Amino acid sequence: MAVALVHLGCARNLIDSELILARMAEEELLVTPVLEDASVVVINTCSFIGEARAESYARIEEQVERKRRGELNAVVVAGCLVERYRRQLIRQLPDVDLFCEISDYRDLAKQVRRIGSGHRSPGYLEAIERRAGDREDSRLLATPGSYAYLRISHGCDHGCSFCAIPIMRGKHRSKRLPEVVAEAAELVEHGVRELVVVAEDSTAWGRDLGGGQELPDLVREVADLDGDHVVRVMYAYPNRFPWALTELLRDHPRVAPYLDIPVQHAATDVLRAMRRHGSGDQVRKILDRLLEEVPDLTLRTTMLVGFPGETDAHVDELCELIETYSIGRLGAFTYSPEEDTPGFTMEPRVEAHVARERLDRVLSVRDSVLERTQRARIGQRIDALVDELHPLPGGDGWRAVARGEFDAPEVDPLVLFHLEPHESEVVGVGATLEVDVRDVDAEFNLVAEPVRE
Repeated sequence: MAVALVHLGCARNLIDSELILARMAEEELLVTPVLEDASVVVINTCSFIGEARAESYARIEEQVERKRRGELNAVVVAGCLVERYRRQLIRQLPDVDLFCEISDYRDLAKQVRRIGSGHRSPGYLEAIERRAGDREDSRLLATPGSYAYLRISHGCDHGCSFCAIPIMRGKHRSKRLPEVVAEAAELVEHGVRELVVVAEDSTAWGRDLGGGQELPDLVREVADLDGDHVVRVMYAYPNRFPWALTELLRDHPRVAPYLDIPVQHAATDVLRAMRRHGSGDQVRKILDRLLEEVPDLTLRTTMLVGFPGETDAHVDELCELIETYSIGRLGAFTYSPEEDTPGFTMEPRVEAHVARERLDRVLSVRDSVLERTQRARIGQRIDALVDELHPLPGGDGWRAVARGEFDAPEVDPLVLFHLEPHESEVVGVGATLEVDVRDVDAEFNLVAEPVRE
């Protein structure tokens, strides 16, 4: 029996997708990347904001329609959408064979085998309760062999007024250090060259474990493992930042001088309405200190515009922050009112077209900064980690898709270069090689040439 998986959402959800795929393989189900070849399709949904839910519903309907046409035997829906709206989904989508929660997919593969063979579906799988520090089960990586995500905790305690993640993912639970290190060691042993640390709040790691453990302890342990790998830290929350991390970001050869630190906004009034800890001035002081202690640090952040009560003047502050700190690596989105969050009933609401105009303005400032900082790299010689190799027409070599240490996978610009036909024999996915930056393309990727000396 062949099973295909449709993945939606963030890197943390991708880990869940990888866990699902591994369970399918262990159950000796054939995992296929081609939807048309599958008799069962599993959709791992996202429910972070309205657009994500709309995409999840659309993908579910696509597969349900295929089932109605007799093109597949069963449709399974898992992930955040189920966690949040399971009763509603069961009523709305009677043609879905099985709904599964986030927390545990251990029984999912057995049920998929049953329903794919025509047996009656239980309709809904309850998650098995797991201890907070349990090691992740083995994963079937959906990323290139060059990098993998390393989840260090689950859930979030912050209660930001715009965010439904605690509703879906629960309170913060750190994974135990030995379990994280063992997972990291297994990934490195399998040739992974970059471990991307992810969590809902990575900087909260360890605080619930006792013994004074904090994120820098984990990063050092993982970076010090035997192997040829780099650690990259994502989802660092600004409040209560563990400042011992800056020494590792600055000095450790296996820790990328890069930090993803979502600040969400720059205006104090908006931050307070969002129930973020601290003020706009405190955000700036944190960024100042980070850049002072790690001069070569690349910052990435996330901004939310259109939150209730936001004004054009508040957006001025946001744009000024982007310019001042040269933040070209930036994810931005408009506020989506989420049921059961404090922000859902807040007033005054920002009209949708105004929020979109503000987002366009923020993205324009970001693009200007990104183009400037990327062009500043022209003429530099950098190390590039190869994520993908694509054959060029006519056997004319290979197009390499790579990244520098200043770029995280999937969200940041790329480093692109050409390899001669014979060079793929010695330069494969996961290889790091020196390249000279020659140009910047329309999407702000660096166009480079390998050093051949």
